Amino acid sequence: MSRRVATLLVAVPAALLTLLGLAGPALAAVPADKPAVLSSWTQTSASSYNAWNSARQNQGAWAAYQFNWSTDYCSSSPDNPLGYDFTLSCYRHDFGYRNYKAAGQFPANKSRLDSAFYEDLKRKCNTYPAVDRPACLSLAWVYYQAVSIFGSVSPADIDRAAQLRPAGAAR
Repeated sequence: MSRRVATLLVAVPAALLTLLGLAGPALAAVPADKPAVLSSWTQTSASSYNAWNSARQNQGAWAAYQFNWSTDYCSSSPDNPLGYDFTLSCYRHDFGYRNYKAAGQFPANKSRLDSAFYEDLKRKCNTYPAVDRPACLSLAWVYYQAVSIFGSVSPADIDRAAQLRPAGAAR
């Protein structure tokens, strides 16, 4: 079913409720394919990340879906540990967590969200020169383990990753 047809199927009954005075702003129609869209944007693939990022840059086009786009990026952990930019990976992770919690579907999706986070971090690490990748990938693993088990990253974890960087490497 196309997004347009799904939206129409939701909007027509909502319009009737409004005409009858039985609906208000709290009952605004959310497209029926919202769960499918959310799922498509929170998979482990690069194409899923790219689709989410495109939507993030054009949130107005998705306003009817009422997604929660808020983020605190990497929470209490550094967004740019040792100069590696993890901000968008953390943003997409927040997006998944917040929207699946709001849908009451978080426990069933947490593992995949954390795995997608790790894949995003690894893809980011692969954009850095080969000499920097061991430290970046070490941090990616630490961030993944931290969110999947503890929910945060310690300064000692970042210090251990810094030891993997070659002498004199500057970020």
